[in-house]
Amino acid sequence: MAESLFHLVSEFEPRGDQPAAIDALVTGLQAGHRKQVMRGATGTGKTYVLSCVIERVQRPTLVLAPNKTLAEQLCAEFREFFPNNAVCFFVSYYDYYQPEAYIVQSDTYIEKETSRNDEIDRLRHEATQALSSRRDVIVVASVSCIYGIGRPEEYQNISLRLAAGKVLDRDDALRRLIEMQYRRTPMTLSRGEFRVRGDVIEICPAAGGPVVRVELFGDEVERIRLLDPVTGEIAGEEAELTLYPAVHYITSDDRLEAAIEGIGAELEDRIQYFRDRERWIEAQRIEQRTRYDLEMIREVGSCSGIENYSRWFDGRNPGEPAYTLLDYFPDDYLMVIDESHIATPQVHAQIGGDRSRKDNLIEFGFRLPSAYDNRPLSFEEFEQRMPQAIFSSATPGRYELERSEQVVDLVVRPTGLLDPDITIRPTRGQVDDLYREIQEQIERSERTLVLTLTQRQAEDFAAYLTNLRVRTHWLHAQVDTLDRSVLLRDLRLGNVDVLVGINLLREGLDLPEVSLIAILDADQTGFLRSETSLIQMIGRAARNVNGRVLMYADQITDAMQAAIGETNRRREKQEAYNQAHGITPESIRKAIRDVIRSEAPPEDEPAAPAFNPDGVPLEAVIAGLETEMKQAAAELDFERAAQLRDRLQEARRLLGEPNATAAGAGGRKASFTQSRGGKSRRRR
Repeated sequence: MAESLFHLVSEFEPRGDQPAAIDALVTGLQAGHRKQVMRGATGTGKTYVLSCVIERVQRPTLVLAPNKTLAEQLCAEFREFFPNNAVCFFVSYYDYYQPEAYIVQSDTYIEKETSRNDEIDRLRHEATQALSSRRDVIVVASVSCIYGIGRPEEYQNISLRLAAGKVLDRDDALRRLIEMQYRRTPMTLSRGEFRVRGDVIEICPAAGGPVVRVELFGDEVERIRLLDPVTGEIAGEEAELTLYPAVHYITSDDRLEAAIEGIGAELEDRIQYFRDRERWIEAQRIEQRTRYDLEMIREVGSCSGIENYSRWFDGRNPGEPAYTLLDYFPDDYLMVIDESHIATPQVHAQIGGDRSRKDNLIEFGFRLPSAYDNRPLSFEEFEQRMPQAIFSSATPGRYELERSEQVVDLVVRPTGLLDPDITIRPTRGQVDDLYREIQEQIERSERTLVLTLTQRQAEDFAAYLTNLRVRTHWLHAQVDTLDRSVLLRDLRLGNVDVLVGINLLREGLDLPEVSLIAILDADQTGFLRSETSLIQMIGRAARNVNGRVLMYADQITDAMQAAIGETNRRREKQEAYNQAHGITPESIRKAIRDVIRSEAPPEDEPAAPAFNPDGVPLEAVIAGLETEMKQAAAELDFERAAQLRDRLQEARRLLGEPNATAAGAGGRKASFTQSRGGKSRRRR
C-alpha cells in the first residue's frame, strides 16, 4: 500500500449526508469517472467532504475557485484541515492591470500598466516550488492557473542544488544564481536577492521564508544554515536543499540565443509583409519596437512585454498552448472546481477577449504575430488537460450536469441549520427600511450583507450608512486582493457591521456572524438577479440560526419564485432530518483565521484610527481614492488622477505608511506626468 502523505486533522466526524457523499465520490474516482458533481447546499460542509476525499485518495489536488476572495478563504480552510501538508495559494499577482491595446477609431495606443502584489508573487513561487519537490500538495487557484508561466522543465532544471559535504565551486554558484535571475546586493536581503561575504553566500529564496546561508570551505559546502530574515538568528540547519529560479519565465543560454534568432527572423518576415502592402508606418513601427526589445533581451535578459515572445523562449510551435500551472502537476492529480457554475464559464471566456485585443496590436505593427501565442488555454485545451474532476456547487450548471458520470447530493447540514426565512418588501423606501433593520442587527451584535446592482450604488449606500454612524464598507472588484479578506475578517470580528457589494458577497463566503442578507432591486432581470445568483445570495445567511433574507421587489419574478421554492424544499428536508435525529439547530462557530499574507495583524490588534471629521476609517478613504485614481487614469484624465494620487499619498502618510507611496500610486507618478507623450500617442 502506498505511503499516506495527506493527513486530515479535524475534530469533526462525517455526519448527515457527508458519509454517503464521501464514499460515493471516492468510489467514483476509483472506478475511473472523469467528471463528478457534488451538489451541496450552503453550510453542508463541502470543504470538509472534499478534504476527506483527498485524504482517502492520497493525490495532489488543484482547487479552482471563481474569485480571489473565495480562493483565499478555501486556502485557509484547507490549511486547517492539512496543517502538515503543503497547501498553497496561486492567483494573479496584479492588483491593477491595464493591458496593452490599440484603439483604431481614435488612433490611440495604450501601453500596459500594472500594479503587482509582491506577496502574491511570493505565494505563487511557493506553489510551484512545492509542486516541483513533493507530492502532498494542494494548490488553491483562481482562473489565472490557465495563463502561461513558463516551461516547468526549465524551471526545475535551472535550479541550484546544495548538499553539505558536496563539491561546489563558489564562482559557478554565483553565476548560477545570476542565471536564475537572483539579484546580488551588499545590503539587507529581500526576496530574490543574494549577497556574498568571503566564502559565505546568503540567499533569500523567491518563495520567501528563512535566508539560506551556504558556508564554503574551499570548493566544498561545509554547512547549510537557515537564518531568520528579521533577526538574523540561526533557525535551523539543512543537509540538502534546492533553490529554484526567482522568476517563472526562465530559459537557458542556448534557448535564449535560439529565441533571439527566431524573433529576428519573424521580424524580417513581418517587415516585408507591411512593405509589400505599402504600409510604411507599420513597417517602421514594428522594426523599431522589436529591435529595441531584442537589444534589451541581449543586454539584460528581459524587456518590457517579454511575455509576447514566450513562444520562442518555450520552444513552442505556432498555435501551441502555453505552459501553465496545470503542467506543474503530476499526471495523477485531482482537480476540484469550486462554485463550478461560475468558474467553468470563466475558463471558457478567457481566450476570446485576449484574442480580440491582440488583433489590432498585430495588424497595426505594435506586436509580432507570435504574440497570439501568449494566451490563456482555450476551453478545449483546458478540457484535454483536465484530470479526474469534481465539480462542487449548490447550483451546478448545464455543462457539469450533462458531462458528469455521477451527481452526489449534499443537502442535510450536520448542524441542523435551516435555510433562512425570506421576506419580500416593496422597493419604495427600501433604503430607510433597511437602515432600521440594520440598527436592530447591531443591537443583537449580528452582521449584515447588502447586495446592490452596481459598484457606484454599493459605494453610495456604504457612504450613506457611514454618515449615519454605521460601521460600513463596500467590497467589489476594485478592492485589492488581500485587502478583501481583511474586510471580511473585520466583519467577523465586529470592526465592521455592514458590508455592501455586488458579486463578491455571493459564492462560498463563510460568514457565520451574518444573519441578514438584504437584496436591493431583487426583481430586476439579468445575471445578477437570476435564479442561480439569488440562491447563492440566500445561502450566505444559512450559517446563522437567526438567518433571514429581505428581498426588495415590486413583483415576484420567475427567478425569485424558483429561488424561494428551492430554499423551501431544502428547509423541509432539513426539518425532517432534525426531527428524526432530535437535533436543535445552532449557529456555526468557526475560528476567525488570519489572512493568507504573512504580515496579517493579530486578532488583538486595535482597529485602525478613524479619519475625522466624518468618521470614515482611513483604510476606506485610501481604498476609495485609489479606485477614483485608477478610474481617472483609465479615462485618460491624468490631471485629476495626479491630484487624487497626491491625496492618496497624504492619506497613507496619516495612516503611518511613509514608504507606501513608492510601491503604490505614488510610484506611478511618472506614468501620469508622461502619459500625454507616451500613453496616448498619435501616429505621425
